[in-house]
Amino acid sequence: MDIPILPTISTTFIVLSAITVAIGWYQIKQRKVEQHKKTMFIAALFALIFFIIYASRTIFVGNTAFGGPDSIKIYYTIFLVFHIFLATSGAVFGLVTLWTGYSNKLARHKKLGPITSIVWFFTATTGVLVYSLLYILYRGGETTSVIKAILGF
Repeated sequence: MDIPILPTISTTFIVLSAITVAIGWYQIKQRKVEQHKKTMFIAALFALIFFIIYASRTIFVGNTAFGGPDSIKIYYTIFLVFHIFLATSGAVFGLVTLWTGYSNKLARHKKLGPITSIVWFFTATTGVLVYSLLYILYRGGETTSVIKAILGF
């Protein structure tokens, strides 16, 4: 089995981000505020590293088309759209939640934190499933870079 390195690395970082969010959630339940801040910063850093790798790969290498059977391609596409919606909303929630925490808007932060964490856990889980469908369960389809697609070479 030939597993591509960049998607594997980026998926690992999103999983690490979700794990550190879970640790941070536990820490705040234990009233360990300073540890919580540091852990959530690390979780955000892991998510940022994921995004940089993912965006760079998308721009320069490209996106991989679904290589599984045509009979389930529509289900994969619907699932992918759901994952993209979760990832986008999770990123926005994450930025707002970090901002409210670091700017001491704690009443709002306490309301947003659990919602953001749950959205992020679902984002990470669906991301791992997308990765598995593209590279583990089925052989990935064609990969075309955005630059190649736009410029035609």
